[in-house]
Amino acid sequence: MSGSRDIRTSEASTGVAVVTDSTPYLPRRVIDQWGIREVSLYVGWDGDLRPEHEYDDLDAFYARLRKSPTLPATSQPSVGDFRACYEPLVRAGRDVVSVHIAAGISGTYESATEAARSLATEGHPGRIEVVDGQTGAGGLGCLVVTAARAADQGADLQTTVDAVREARERLEIWFCLDTLEYLRRGGRIGAAQAMLGTALKVKPILTFGTEIAPVGRVRTKKRALERMDEYLSELKDRGATDWVVQHAQSPEDADHLVEQGTRIFGAGPLFCTEVGPVLGAHLGSGMLVGGVAGA
Repeated sequence: MSGSRDIRTSEASTGVAVVTDSTPYLPRRVIDQWGIREVSLYVGWDGDLRPEHEYDDLDAFYARLRKSPTLPATSQPSVGDFRACYEPLVRAGRDVVSVHIAAGISGTYESATEAARSLATEGHPGRIEVVDGQTGAGGLGCLVVTAARAADQGADLQTTVDAVREARERLEIWFCLDTLEYLRRGGRIGAAQAMLGTALKVKPILTFGTEIAPVGRVRTKKRALERMDEYLSELKDRGATDWVVQHAQSPEDADHLVEQGTRIFGAGPLFCTEVGPVLGAHLGSGMLVGGVAGA
């Protein structure tokens, strides 16, 4: 069973509790600030699946990924993993909003929903609402922070859920990969399949929604960075305030995007982190920017 991680474990706590999975790759400071609980997905080679937060050396993981003839297997948390996170909360009378990676990409939402359904039959005073984030990575992180902010401000269960769904309607995420090969091999390529025939000599730019879909292509790494800079400006023009940067084995690119974004927005991002093993296994190296556009 994976260990769900949280920092506000007192059953005397009040208000709506916010749960997510491990794929937003939120920094520790954000988890601590908002009291967010995480339930980890699993990843590993040769049957050795471990909670992804146990992979503390991402450079070593990606080095093995590049060299391995096979992709690592990935798996959603079990129903039992979610029950272990939810049960102390609802038993203490806490309501829970649980926001997860797109159901079209992972079975995580299904596991969370089944756990919530099973607990609902046991008569606990707290309620659980599971939300399909219809995105992943930093975009999912934006939605989780939206939920945590609402809960921190005293919103009830339904108001917190409504805040997440409204934010999802205004969320925009782009990412650029060095290659589509990992998506193709992992079977998560979705609508980006149409780019395979021409993607050998270009850098694909995609969006992360209910499936991974193409939005453009460029020919060089330099142009990819320029296009991401332009996208940050477009987000600002659309009234975005919250914005994020993530990367997979591209820290210099991430630093560039944080610098440019901070200049554009006049403030730093919600967070800048590296994508971990579960999504990294399916994406390979690249960079991501996104944000929640203005209302």
